[in-house]
Amino acid sequence: MNVQQRIAARVVPHIPPGAVVNLGIGIPTLVAEHLPGDAPLLQTENGLLGVGPTPAPEDVDPDLVHAGKQPVTARTGASYFASSASFGMIRGGHVEVAVLGALQIDAQGRIANWAIPGKPVLGVGGAMDLLVGARKVVVATTHTAKDGSPKIVEECTFPLTALRPVDVVVTEAATFTVEDGALVLVDLADGFTLHWVREHTAASFRIGLPHGVDVPEAVART
Repeated sequence: MNVQQRIAARVVPHIPPGAVVNLGIGIPTLVAEHLPGDAPLLQTENGLLGVGPTPAPEDVDPDLVHAGKQPVTARTGASYFASSASFGMIRGGHVEVAVLGALQIDAQGRIANWAIPGKPVLGVGGAMDLLVGARKVVVATTHTAKDGSPKIVEECTFPLTALRPVDVVVTEAATFTVEDGALVLVDLADGFTLHWVREHTAASFRIGLPHGVDVPEAVART
């Protein structure tokens, strides 16, 4: 299993059965491949509730795609509606969980995921609406950027997507929750150590690991 698939699989425990869930583009889309039989209802901004798994190449319907323009299937009982109704669901608080990607996450749990200064912006999509409207927001992202620099930083240098912080950040190495405006490390993935996370995280975070792990109360970054 590659890194992106491992991250997607690590998101699943944060999604309750039967929830209405919106999966953002990139790694979040892969979460659908790891959901159990009592899968939640997947919603997409372009107007489908009941998104099914990715179809086989011979079964692709070019008119049936998610918001990222990739082909999907529709589960039995799925419903179709206008994009305006879809955003009404999001803004009205009817999406229980949103899973989003991120370019950066700051020490308060706020994210930047829609623009890189100096590069063309193709569109903001629904991330801003999901951050404000979804009841719970989970970030699924690699711990570092392609150049090895930390994605979890003290302050974002890219434009923030919204002022609301997310609830959970999941990477291939660790899981953080956001509590009282601060990041709390609650899980280490197999094969990763607290030392690795410290060295590859540029934001301050508290330690909340289970099983009485003997580590300092806080890890500070300056």
